[in-house]
Amino acid sequence: MKKSIILGALTIAGLSAVAASAGTLDDVKARGKLNCGVTTGLVGFAAPNASGEWEGFDVAVCRAVAAAVLGDATAVEFVPTTGKTRFTALSSGEIDMLARNTTWTMSRDTDLKFDFVGVNYYDGQGFMVPKALGVTSVKDLDGATVCIQTGTTTELNLADYFRKNNISYEPVPIETNAEGTQQYLAGACDTYTTDASGLASTRATFEAPNDHMLLPEIISKEPLGPLVRHGDNEWGDIVMWTLNALIAAEELGVTSANVNEMAAATDKPEVARLLGTEGDLGAMMGLDAEWAKRAIETQGNYGEIFAKNLGEETPIGLARGLNAQWTDGGLLYTPPFR
Repeated sequence: MKKSIILGALTIAGLSAVAASAGTLDDVKARGKLNCGVTTGLVGFAAPNASGEWEGFDVAVCRAVAAAVLGDATAVEFVPTTGKTRFTALSSGEIDMLARNTTWTMSRDTDLKFDFVGVNYYDGQGFMVPKALGVTSVKDLDGATVCIQTGTTTELNLADYFRKNNISYEPVPIETNAEGTQQYLAGACDTYTTDASGLASTRATFEAPNDHMLLPEIISKEPLGPLVRHGDNEWGDIVMWTLNALIAAEELGVTSANVNEMAAATDKPEVARLLGTEGDLGAMMGLDAEWAKRAIETQGNYGEIFAKNLGEETPIGLARGLNAQWTDGGLLYTPPFR
């Protein structure tokens, strides 16, 4: 899901500079829709439903930006991207933002000339195995075959961890999560490794999910979040502060159900600024006063989005963990809206 082996960095960096110079906000407004890069399909994060409509945690970020900028959360063209195609799609201008399971790393931020605008999911690399394999730890996997997406941070993390612990393995290269799932269920590999959240999502789609388990080790830090091209600070600000608005709304008690009521009457100054009834935060980014209100009204706050798509009441069943608000022991903490 996450790439750190980078080919053609100079070419991509050059494309980034050219694409960003056009002014993404003007392009999106003129086009009347947001082109948003997502994964090829990961239930809970981004996948088409039975009606062919994209839904999920990352999809909600795309729709929130569309609501903020265009006033229409449905004005989004979802562009499926693989681990290998996502960066080129963003650099070339094919997409306006990338909202898929992508790890924030130094090389992607600097060498590839992208701007990560925040973290919407704090994750770490894990391992899934069939319970029938009889292992309870990654350290029991000596000599195992491992399904892994090529050219990824997971690939490098795996090599580092196994070398450090003197564990041998045989990689089984895959391109997409769908391919990884097929290979794993077919027995082509003993274990599948990627972000722990992605493994939970994948396992939830199995006919017999209880026949598989996630091993206890988490071997890396994987801060996942949306990113844009270097050089277009106005557009980067819009995507950043839309994500921040969803996170801050939960902290401030603003939900999709009460947002209109709170916009009409609140005694909290920061809520008034967030929802556009006080100050001119929207104008600072070339948007109207209700940009954040629309994002929250159409998608819900961060907590609502998490609960609907990934939470403990869903088949994926993820606890908030590090993705809880800072006031609840998590890492979610936004700068103030003022």
